[in-house]
This record gives sequence, C-alpha cells and structure tokens, in this order.
Amino acid sequence: MDSPMGFAEFVAARGTSLLRLAYLTCGQAGGARDEAEDVLQTALERACRHWSRLRAGADPEPYVRKIIVNTAISRARRRAILRIIPTGTLPEPPVPAPTGGVELRQVLSEGLRALPPRQRAVLVLRFWEDLTEAQTAEVLGCSIGTVKSQAAKGLAKLRGMVVLEGVSEDA
Repeated sequence: MDSPMGFAEFVAARGTSLLRLAYLTCGQAGGARDEAEDVLQTALERACRHWSRLRAGADPEPYVRKIIVNTAISRARRRAILRIIPTGTLPEPPVPAPTGGVELRQVLSEGLRALPPRQRAVLVLRFWEDLTEAQTAEVLGCSIGTVKSQAAKGLAKLRGMVVLEGVSEDA
C-alpha cells in the first residue's frame, strides 16, 4: 500500500466516527441507522478501490468524509424523486411522535433529518464534526461562502423547527 496506514487499520481506527457522520448526514427519519450503515459501506467500498491512489502520508479521512456526504446527498435526491412518482395506493400518513419529554439531542437529530441534504451536511460537518468553514468547503467541494450561507439557512430552519417548551429566547 502507498499510505502508511492500511485500509483495515484506517477502518478500525475511524469506523465509529465515520458511521456517526453517515448517520447524521442521512435524513431518513425511520431506519436512519440502516441507511447510515449502507452509506458507510458504499463509501468504504469506493475508498478501498482507490486506496492505492492516495498519496503516501496523506490523511485519507477527508476523502472518505467527502464520499460519505456525497453518497448521502445522492440517496436523498433519489428518495425525493421516488416520492414524486405516483403509486397505486396512498401510503399511511406518519404518526407524529410525542415530544413531551424528548431530550434536546433527540429533537435536534430529528430537526437535522428534516433539513435538505446540503444544509444537513454543512451543519453536521461544521458543528458536529467541528470542521472549519474551509475544511467543510473542501469536503463538500464548494466555496466558503456557500458553506456560510447553507449553515445560516440550516440554522434558521432548525431554530424554526425546534421549539423548546419553557425556554425563552433571553434565558
């Protein structure tokens, strides 16, 4: 292998973190863990095929992150197209989950899943993975300005979706 860290060692060392990234970038409300595992498996399969092309000494994680984010966005687009295609019978409407005693983390996770894929990817990379705007732009293959605007739009939508009972704005 050209890189000092072999593929198996990389997966063993970073697999949990990459699965978390895949989980957070998948927007599917039900079965998000299964979807995340599929996204991660697809990303690792693609990375393994191109592992020998990585420069020796280069960190493969940004490359794999980019594959994860792009795969999650592609799957979300495909699901959106499939929702448009008419079906013979109408599906049952989803039953809203009770939000009485839901923890903030759960509420934020649900809010993230409701965001468009690009905004979700920006917020996960910026605030969950703690990447800088420049690093996020590099992973997503866009400008820093795009990262800033998508983060602002995503945060505004999250604020609108997440209503905390008993917590005022000035608290």
